[in-house]
Amino acid sequence: MSSINSISPDKLARLIGVVHCPALIDVRTDEDHESDPRLLPCTLRRRAESVSHWASEFVGRPAIIIDKSGEQDSEGVAAWLRHAGASSADVLTGGHLAWVKAGAPLIPVAKVPQRDTLGRTIWVTRSRPKVDRIACPWLIHRFVDPSAVFLFVAPAEVSAVAERFGGAPFDIEGAFWSHRGERCTFDTMLEEWGLAIEPLQRLAVIVRGADTARLDLAPEAAGLLAASLGQSRMYADDLEQLKAGMALYDAFYRWCRDATDEPHNWPATKSGKAS
Repeated sequence: MSSINSISPDKLARLIGVVHCPALIDVRTDEDHESDPRLLPCTLRRRAESVSHWASEFVGRPAIIIDKSGEQDSEGVAAWLRHAGASSADVLTGGHLAWVKAGAPLIPVAKVPQRDTLGRTIWVTRSRPKVDRIACPWLIHRFVDPSAVFLFVAPAEVSAVAERFGGAPFDIEGAFWSHRGERCTFDTMLEEWGLAIEPLQRLAVIVRGADTARLDLAPEAAGLLAASLGQSRMYADDLEQLKAGMALYDAFYRWCRDATDEPHNWPATKSGKAS
């Protein structure tokens, strides 16, 4: 029987990728992790036995705890987080195994760049982003690493900066995280991380159309391109543009997930009246 402080895999799947998603914390043992070295999207790894040392990270924040089967360490860790001041702390019903059984997306840890001493991935790309270089950071923040750092530098310096600071170069020629054939960097990331959920696949077509001047791929591609170019004129600071772009891609993602069949018309039809 599920406890009051639990969440099912299907309900959690609806939270991943949206702004208000709780912190996801994987507390599986090293042995369990080695048997399946994949994580739920945007999940942090922590040791259950040292929760008293890291619980303060989540004061005032909601969290969801994931262990192997939902019957091992998650209840205790969640209770400790609530004691330490988390705004809420639930356990994933059935744990990691239930998520796998549901066929929900999992990120292979080996496919995520090495993290720094603060647990962050670092990404380096060309300055003055337009489409792909905003879409990819959005994807990383919402599905891979919410604490990721993005460095926008002169094109000629991307590789050197990435090497100096232990970052992963992206969206530049010759980089692993870049265009492949007719597909853009956003496509590459979806493929490498196994993020094959329908809303992201739909969004990828829109991003590809806007980023590669193939506006015929999706009717929405022209709108994304227009908004992206407009934002590039609005912000001289690349990080300010990224912040604004996050909201733009949040909206496109929610449309791809929830609103593709919703029409909008004017004048509005009165209740009970045929148009």
